[in-house]
Amino acid sequence: MLGVSRDGDVVTIELQRAERRNALNLELITLLREAVLAAIADEARVIVLTGHGPIFSAGADLTGVYSEEFLNSLMEMLHLIESAPVPVISAINGGALGAGVQLAIASDLRVIAPDAYIAIPAAKLGISVDRWTVRRLASLIGGGPARTILLGAEPVSAVDAYNFGFANKLGTLADAQAWAKQIAELAPLSLRYMKLVFNDDGTREPDNAQQRAAFEATWSSADAQEGLLARQEKRAAKFVGR
Repeated sequence: MLGVSRDGDVVTIELQRAERRNALNLELITLLREAVLAAIADEARVIVLTGHGPIFSAGADLTGVYSEEFLNSLMEMLHLIESAPVPVISAINGGALGAGVQLAIASDLRVIAPDAYIAIPAAKLGISVDRWTVRRLASLIGGGPARTILLGAEPVSAVDAYNFGFANKLGTLADAQAWAKQIAELAPLSLRYMKLVFNDDGTREPDNAQQRAAFEATWSSADAQEGLLARQEKRAAKFVGR
């Protein structure tokens, strides 16, 4: 389910859940969290995250995504990556959907394969991503493109992701690992400080009461159940706003 390898000061963590297109479930989230903590404890200088096969991650495994335990564990894992004292690079080797995009924006740098793409289809499922995700995406690529991805639920090609500033480079996993080796030779205390400043962008501020109520309403709605059922039945969802 998860592969970990080390090359000098660079640790590569690979999602290996091919039968579910590297979708994140509670077990994989836990393993990923443990692998990141282990890499930090082993004094890795840079961590690279990637997916096995033709896709980075299909997002959250919808068979378990509607539980509070899953949502809390996902956010804890994302904040761990964000707050890790070393740079984390996401090597987006294929499509990144939903929670796969969240994994990428929790990282400090992103290298995307030319034929990859990103998408957050939450509005097609009757659910929503959290405030941190909305704010972090907007801080990375600007409000206009972020609205296209979230309110329009439109996929974005690798080239557009690079032009928007979402991806730092176009390239393969090998390119990401080569860049990681270069970064690993830089001063770690300098990198740690700059990472802290970059991530002090207001995205961790809590929802206000109205935002929280609206967020919780999406997850408990009839539309959320309809979105899941429609996906399982491979048909268009019919949302009613309840």
